[in-house]
Amino acid sequence: MATTFKRFASLLVLGFLVAPLFISSAAWAQKRVIKIATQSPLSGEQAAQGEHIKLGAQLAVEEAVKGLKALGFDLVLVPFDDQAKPEVGVVNARNIVADPDILLVVGHFNSGVALPSSDIYKDAMLAMISPANTATEITDRGYPNVNRVCGRDDIQGPVGAKYAAQDLKLKSVYIVHDKTLYGQGVADTFRDEAKRLGLKILGYEGTEERANFSPLIIPMKARNPDLVYFGGIYHQGGLFLKQTREKGVKAAFMGPDGLDSSEMVKIAGRQVIGSYYTTVAGPPDAYPESAAFAKRFKQRFGKEVESFGMYGYDAALAGLKAIEQAIKDLGGKKPTRAQVAVAVRKLKNFRGATGPIAFDDKGDPVKAKYFVLKFERARYPGKVVKVIEQAAPKETSSSCPLWR
Repeated sequence: MATTFKRFASLLVLGFLVAPLFISSAAWAQKRVIKIATQSPLSGEQAAQGEHIKLGAQLAVEEAVKGLKALGFDLVLVPFDDQAKPEVGVVNARNIVADPDILLVVGHFNSGVALPSSDIYKDAMLAMISPANTATEITDRGYPNVNRVCGRDDIQGPVGAKYAAQDLKLKSVYIVHDKTLYGQGVADTFRDEAKRLGLKILGYEGTEERANFSPLIIPMKARNPDLVYFGGIYHQGGLFLKQTREKGVKAAFMGPDGLDSSEMVKIAGRQVIGSYYTTVAGPPDAYPESAAFAKRFKQRFGKEVESFGMYGYDAALAGLKAIEQAIKDLGGKKPTRAQVAVAVRKLKNFRGATGPIAFDDKGDPVKAKYFVLKFERARYPGKVVKVIEQAAPKETSSSCPLWR
């Protein structure tokens, strides 16, 4: 019994001596992990674009693993499905900030999800780089940790109106929106610029219809507009376009970047031919740097990259470059979230798949490109017919479209 007790006592002492070594080792290993989160709709009606954002970010992370490993860190991607719902995005955001290893969020797709979620990121000073949020308030709030690589709706809407009036020489327009803050917001900026340019507004209506647009199309057809403008997302816009053509509406058709998806073609079919859309994210052939990226994307995922896939890649890549620079500046130590947020704003002379990336003091791109595209065939993407490069306005907007 005494011998057994002595052995037990020896093991107990040894355990107390060795345990701290294991705990210390585990804690050290945990500190050498850096995680990147994405937030975008991965299920539901808008999953097509949300999935491309995630895949673009995933490719950026996979390509950066080796470089981070050389600096002594394991890099991990953590994707979250916000379902295009603000309440889901907020729950996800709380889970994200609760994980101290997450140093960057790439997201969101919907501004209505990004706005409340980014309040949570701000409180934790967690850097957010958006690949798709075009609402003005995203950056006009002046949050030091919130940035975007895409343009803004207060420029995108007017770009479409100018093309309709000045390039297509159209004289009248009937405007329909989906009653979301994004759809109505971009429709408002289009309408205001169209009025300024002398286009006659024959109608302005909101609808939540998802199946039968006949009650809207019949009176619209009677007004005989030169252009129908739809502010909204492809899952409604594609069906609305299809039904307008089936009912004999000959007017030109245009919408914003909510229509920038291959799903638009799948839904509208051949009726998509001849329609226009504006977007803050051009197709791969619109950027000199994007050909090699598009090839890598297809090799990795077996599909063609879409516009917001490139912007998901660039948003993640910009954040990763900032993290790498922060590590180097700290002599190999793991940066804090606040240090990463500062490093993002300091990015200079950095080029992504879509060209140069740098942020102004609000987190907007120093310069952003806006595209007008035309579906000349029933095939995505459309053909670029106009490109405008413009800086974000210095003053903040008092009217902020919030949904996308």
